[in-house]
Amino acid sequence: MSENENAALWFVERNVEEGRSDKPAFREAFGTGRELTYGALAEASGRVADALARAGHRREERAAVLVLDQIEFPQVFFGCMKAGVIPIPLNTLLAADVYNVILRDSRASVLFVSAELVEAVRPALSGNPYLRHIVVIGGEAPAIENGPAQIETWESFLKGAAPAPAVEAHADEVAFWLYSSGSTGQPKGVRHVHGSMRYTAETYGREVLGIEENDTVYSVAKFFFAYGLGNAVSFPMSVGATTLLFNGRPTPEVAVGIIERERPTIFCGVPTLYAATVAHLEGQGAAPEANLRRCISAGEALPEEIGKRWRALFGVDILDGVGSTEMLHIFLSNAPGDVVYGTSGRAVPGYDLRLVDEDGADITAPGAIGELLVCGQSAADGYWNKRRKSRTTFEGEWTRTGDKYELTEDGRYIYCGRTDDMFKVSGIWVSPFEVEQALIAHPGVLEAAVVSRRDESGLEKPAAFIVPKAGQDADTLAAELKDFVKSRIGKWKYPRWIEVVEELPKTATGKIQRFKLREVA
Repeated sequence: MSENENAALWFVERNVEEGRSDKPAFREAFGTGRELTYGALAEASGRVADALARAGHRREERAAVLVLDQIEFPQVFFGCMKAGVIPIPLNTLLAADVYNVILRDSRASVLFVSAELVEAVRPALSGNPYLRHIVVIGGEAPAIENGPAQIETWESFLKGAAPAPAVEAHADEVAFWLYSSGSTGQPKGVRHVHGSMRYTAETYGREVLGIEENDTVYSVAKFFFAYGLGNAVSFPMSVGATTLLFNGRPTPEVAVGIIERERPTIFCGVPTLYAATVAHLEGQGAAPEANLRRCISAGEALPEEIGKRWRALFGVDILDGVGSTEMLHIFLSNAPGDVVYGTSGRAVPGYDLRLVDEDGADITAPGAIGELLVCGQSAADGYWNKRRKSRTTFEGEWTRTGDKYELTEDGRYIYCGRTDDMFKVSGIWVSPFEVEQALIAHPGVLEAAVVSRRDESGLEKPAAFIVPKAGQDADTLAAELKDFVKSRIGKWKYPRWIEVVEELPKTATGKIQRFKLREVA
């Protein structure tokens, strides 16, 4: 190997070599006083690597990382990479039975866990045949009956460790795993290589986001989410910028507080939070003073009305984009100066896109609907222990997204829905997202989700679940919405049934779980 392509060298050590040793890489929001400079991260991640080796964790073993958005996370993440151990950031909002599945599926030998999350994962630890070691961050090491032989605090784990150099690694070598968000079922282990993080930084991060060294970034999406990992780690560290961390629930009040008090220049949100924050600020009648120059969105398609209302409040467009855990970050996006709300934009430089029909034939005619496939070097190395699923998702250089799109004459892509969510009415494809956008355009609707339901004749028709804004009369609103949708997108697309609910079922990353709505539709 002519060059060590371990990702930790490019993201961590390079910043020190370029003179940013004293610059904050991560800073915890709202006055905790805790920050981590690039120099301190280089030193601490090296100590983590040494401590892992001393504890007997070998190269290519897995480390489960159940850690909140706090300064210890990047120390663990890059420390594992330096040791050749594979970090697996875990969703911090799962149930114990799901943690049990993931820990056993991954065969993790060590678990790093924030003290606040110990009780949530405790039932999954007893009797695990693979877990040899638990490291508790920010609290005492608990006693766990029939648990691993070694349980210790973060301080104890690092005591006596000296900074170790990064092991040699190839760009195509697996560096870390992410477990998919599970919007359609059980999560899957997605394996990513060392070169992928840099590739996303040099494509979307540089060519679309345009991130710069003097930027301060806040990501609503957490570290464990592929979108959040890029926003808060890959992109800022690729240029030596600073990331703001908040380990709690990102409510509209929190988002506004961070924008106003912490002064980020880049805000990375998701449609659910954008919608709730817009409603919150419109209720107050004003937006706070802000220092924003870029706002981005992913996770689900951004409704057109939300983008326009955010721009009216802050004077900054939201760059809506599309990514996936399998591709690590955004590969299709609107761009600065080229924003058309209601579309997902164009291919990110460095990625190729195509649409195919049910038989796999290419679709090139504008207006036709097909499944989106993407080609780019950030594609995952496959799913862990799911060969059949890997073979149907990763087709040579192309990755199936599972999303249906329409291509416009000017080369933009319009989101229509997940492949499993699409359905036909009178022989014509109906996009649930199009109907949802029409519903959200009504001033009384906060959120909406649309699925298919069969009528008395057994034919599929749209059924809507809506979350009204505060103060709305549910019966009156439901009665208005059918005609409202007819007038905007066509008479055959309107929802035949409208149910008012308090909230929509979602994953921890904000994606609507439509499969749960179909079960009750």
